[in-house]
Amino acid sequence: MTDARNRGVLEVKSAGAGDELAGAFAEFMTSFEAFKEANDERLKKIERRSADPLTTEKVERISAALDEQKKALDRLVLKKGRPALGREGMGSLAHLEHKQAFEGYIRSGDDRQLRALEEKAMSYGSSQDGGYLVPEETEAEIGKRLAAISPIRSIASVRQVSTAVLKKPFAVSGPATGWVGETAARPETASSMLDELSFPTAELYAMPAATQALLEDSVVDLDAWIAGEIETAFAEQEGAAFVGGDGVNKPRGFLDYPQVNDLTWSWGNVGYVATGTDGALPVEAPADVLVDLVYMLKAGYRQNADWVMNRKTQAALRKLKDGDGNYLWQPPAAPGSRAMLMGFPVVEAEDMPDIGSGTIPIAFGDFARGYLVVDRTGVRVLRDPYSAKPYVLFYTTKRVGGGIQNFEAIKLLKFSAG
Repeated sequence: MTDARNRGVLEVKSAGAGDELAGAFAEFMTSFEAFKEANDERLKKIERRSADPLTTEKVERISAALDEQKKALDRLVLKKGRPALGREGMGSLAHLEHKQAFEGYIRSGDDRQLRALEEKAMSYGSSQDGGYLVPEETEAEIGKRLAAISPIRSIASVRQVSTAVLKKPFAVSGPATGWVGETAARPETASSMLDELSFPTAELYAMPAATQALLEDSVVDLDAWIAGEIETAFAEQEGAAFVGGDGVNKPRGFLDYPQVNDLTWSWGNVGYVATGTDGALPVEAPADVLVDLVYMLKAGYRQNADWVMNRKTQAALRKLKDGDGNYLWQPPAAPGSRAMLMGFPVVEAEDMPDIGSGTIPIAFGDFARGYLVVDRTGVRVLRDPYSAKPYVLFYTTKRVGGGIQNFEAIKLLKFSAG
């Protein structure tokens, strides 16, 4: 009877969350229609050279409201898609034993069971000073949540390793080839030349705090609590590093590599297209530079390409139309999907620069083939009840690296004269 009642409560909550999400999406779409109407009026007045400041202000106000509604919609989608870490069906007996031992350590600091388990498994680097590994299902859940809210991770390739550095070979030049007749001699081909890319991992940490009352409450799922507390902190740090990190004790961001005009592109550099106007899109046919950027990317990469930009840049592009009067930016087709620009998904990365003189606020490419995220297996937690009494701190660490693995797959738009 109790189970049936609990299921009914869950169904009601789920229905309520679904109604809230549907309502937020409907409100977002209504605002977008209002934005298009106001922006069309603004463009008509510009064409008549009688632009009304009030109309321009109205467009900016609705555009800002669209951004806020999109943020709220994203939060609802994430909340709805975030599964709770349950206490039933947890897998094998070994996993259950690890989970129970980990929960005992988190609640009371008793690490005897965890120490015995990790000694038995001969886990690398696991000691009392270094903390203890979280259960596998908790680590997997942290990875899923990061993929959902970390923008670059959500579109990049992700590789798990057990070492500190991932070394990836690539061919600088392939073997020589050519056409020959059926009976002609086959000259010896040149051997291919290989080079190596290195992706070192660096330590990423978060330190959530809990009260003793929270830890003593047996109803609280501490695995879910830790995963929820650290996901945003990890995602924010990762997001900044994957975009602009310098590679020193952090991943190397794709904007940190040498950048050259795509007409003179070579391996090891990231190619860019200039807008032709410093700090702005061209006055005449501003959408043309976006078309140029799209077709700078080879067809094999273009099929799986994404736009990467922040919300301010997206707001500026939202006002653009093509030659037929259609808006280049289109809203998400459904809750949880991405907005589209010229038929390609838009990924919002708030760490991308704003539009300005000589800045690079827009990237376009196949990030699954272009950028590699390296995760070292194992998320560790060290319990610290002393540093911030009466709170208990949980020093949580994971090792992450990243960098460009294919320099052909990512192109940039630079807001400069050349």
